Amino acid sequence: MLGLARLFPAGGFGLWLRLVAATFVLLLPGSLVARALRLRGASASVVFGLGVLGPALALVFIVHGSIWLALVVLAVVAVVALPFALRVVSGPPAWDTLAIAFSGLVLGVLLWHVAGAVNGDALFHLGRVRKLVELGDLHLRTVDEFRDGGLHPGYAFPLWHAFLALVAKLAGVDPTQVMLHEPSAVVPIAFAVVYESGVALFRSAWLGLGVLAATVTAAAFAPGHGGSYKLLAQPGTVDRYVLVPATLTLFFLFLRHPGWSLGLALAAAGVEVFLVHASTAVFLGILLVGFGVSRAVLTRRDVRSTAAALACLYVPVGAALAWLLPIVRETKSQSPSAGELRRALVRYADELHVVSLHRYALRPEVVSRAGAIAVAALVLLPLAALAARQRWAAFVLGGTLAILGIELLVWVFPHFSDAVSVSQARRLAGFVPFAFALAGAAGVLTRLLGPLVLPLALGAGIGLQLAYPGDFGSQLTVGGPAWAPWFALFSGLAALGLGLFLGRRIDSVGPLAGLAVLLFCLPVAVHGFRHWSAADGPDRYTLSPGLLAALRHDVPKRAVVFSDMETSYRISAYAPVYVAAAPPAHVADTPANDPAGRRLAVIHYFDTGKQKFLDRYHAGWLVLDRSRFHVDPHWPLVYEDARYALYHRPGT
Repeated sequence: MLGLARLFPAGGFGLWLRLVAATFVLLLPGSLVARALRLRGASASVVFGLGVLGPALALVFIVHGSIWLALVVLAVVAVVALPFALRVVSGPPAWDTLAIAFSGLVLGVLLWHVAGAVNGDALFHLGRVRKLVELGDLHLRTVDEFRDGGLHPGYAFPLWHAFLALVAKLAGVDPTQVMLHEPSAVVPIAFAVVYESGVALFRSAWLGLGVLAATVTAAAFAPGHGGSYKLLAQPGTVDRYVLVPATLTLFFLFLRHPGWSLGLALAAAGVEVFLVHASTAVFLGILLVGFGVSRAVLTRRDVRSTAAALACLYVPVGAALAWLLPIVRETKSQSPSAGELRRALVRYADELHVVSLHRYALRPEVVSRAGAIAVAALVLLPLAALAARQRWAAFVLGGTLAILGIELLVWVFPHFSDAVSVSQARRLAGFVPFAFALAGAAGVLTRLLGPLVLPLALGAGIGLQLAYPGDFGSQLTVGGPAWAPWFALFSGLAALGLGLFLGRRIDSVGPLAGLAVLLFCLPVAVHGFRHWSAADGPDRYTLSPGLLAALRHDVPKRAVVFSDMETSYRISAYAPVYVAAAPPAHVADTPANDPAGRRLAVIHYFDTGKQKFLDRYHAGWLVLDRSRFHVDPHWPLVYEDARYALYHRPGT
């Protein structure tokens, strides 16, 4: 498939086919390893796919090689695993998962048309991917934006960036196209692992379909314009919508069939979740610990298997954290000073309820801002008491109560934010298991109401979409209903108590429950398709084609280029060079990076034109946006157009 794709031009259908083929080729070694270990499914393939890439990338950094070395290691692993995989007789293919993945291809094609442009955080990640693609002599610091800076604690080991870099290499396309359109290739994988997580928890293909429908509708359709699925090339998003569901699948399979192969898969999954986006591992741990406590309270079962699964998952994470901890401690947002805390509270004032400097919490409107699906899941949470003896009830009750207790209580949230930063602490609200709660509630209602659940689900979907369409802007404006999270918190506690006495199981509910979730999601999906367009406007700071060509052909790789912050941010994304400064919001606030100091140096240079600011960061090149700044560096002019000028320091 990849060979055929390379025969097509790298645009349109040819580009799509190249990205899809390259993505599956990179996952093939992991799939063979999983099969050799007698593990089936997309979740195991994804986990071992990245699990094989991790050591390969580590070898690249140890020997200071190029990204091609990682590809060679993957090929060797595939060759070694192949004979062992062929010996395993594992039965017929999982046609349901294949069908789900194929439907993901359809959504991937639809996402292609709303991709928009690379901007925001994507520029930060693009810069790291580009350096992995275009530079040799790689080491951990190679992918930084500053030559004299420090590692980013959230992306110190660029595992997902390396995956994207290898996609670019195999597909033969520019990293910009990978960052923009790789979500279309990742969506089928996301569909498959989300579906498998639902099946693993509910042991029902129909409720697995319900989990998938609720997840995709909330993430892609409710916000319009492709929602979060449009950002699946970014580490935080792929962690949440691919690696977390894959880990949940393995976790719940381990509870039923503990074994060393699933334990190994969980260990690999834990490290991957942590390395791809560190805070996600913390959020997932809260969710699973909440499940374990709730399960022990409701049934006194799965205690040992849950403890073993958590150990498999988080002992390796502890080793990775020990390596990363010195970098984390340098970050100002961790255990912040009073001044730093005040700045964070001001920055996120629209999302926080602040009583005092040490008593503040997330506003409940943030938890329910995701629209109709979130509101319905919160309201229906108490129905889990009617299925208290089942794992899904413990998962949605324990996970939801743990997250809401941390996020909404003013004497808990400050301690959590001190550990992970205010910026990351507010993101925990997105890990409330809305899709699982909605699917489980649909199963309970189906047993109680029979076929009447279908018109009820459709009517409720229409009504809630009209009443609570969601608030998906970068700034919270209206949010969701404040009463819904508080209702879920208190009614969930009551349901936990009632579950001790009810102690029932809900038997298999068949297709009605899955169909009910689909009907509930239908009005939200219709809304999403009415807003299926690129949400991003033109980039006002976009670099001209001529400047890009000059940066790539005239400026040596690894050179330091000085410019204003917005221009520098784009230079580091589109050329394999280092810059002197970048917008502080996109820079790890460590002493080595010193984003505030770099910002001041840039401001002072363009105010005064004094060369000492260029000398401070050993800049050999200067890009001047002449529409905004007017300085004369007295350096030779290498390139100019109507807006930009590129200068070179003599003798460098």
